[in-house]
Amino acid sequence: MRCVIARYPFDLSKSGVLASMKGVTPEIVTGESVTIGRRRYPVKQVGEVVTRQDRRDFTGGEVVRAMARLGFTCHAHPDATPVRVAAPLAASSVAASLAASSALLGGAHLDE
Repeated sequence: MRCVIARYPFDLSKSGVLASMKGVTPEIVTGESVTIGRRRYPVKQVGEVVTRQDRRDFTGGEVVRAMARLGFTCHAHPDATPVRVAAPLAASSVAASLAASSALLGGAHLDE
């Protein structure tokens, strides 16, 4: 299958990717990943091995798109859970925290 990664055309096949990744030890997955055979590889590692280009030359999305079209299973970022934002502190708790901190540092009390 013909695909473009980092503005260069590549003719990739599923068997060719399997052969390229054979014997390659997977790095620790910290972002998007691809399952090739029984192993899970970071997409940047797969792109580097398959295209022989520097990882800075292509995006993970380009590799994910190509690997998905070839039939490999692609995974999102492992920590892709929604981020909860802490509620803002009430003004009274901020004043109390400031007073306690000031007292611990030997400063004047705000209540005086």
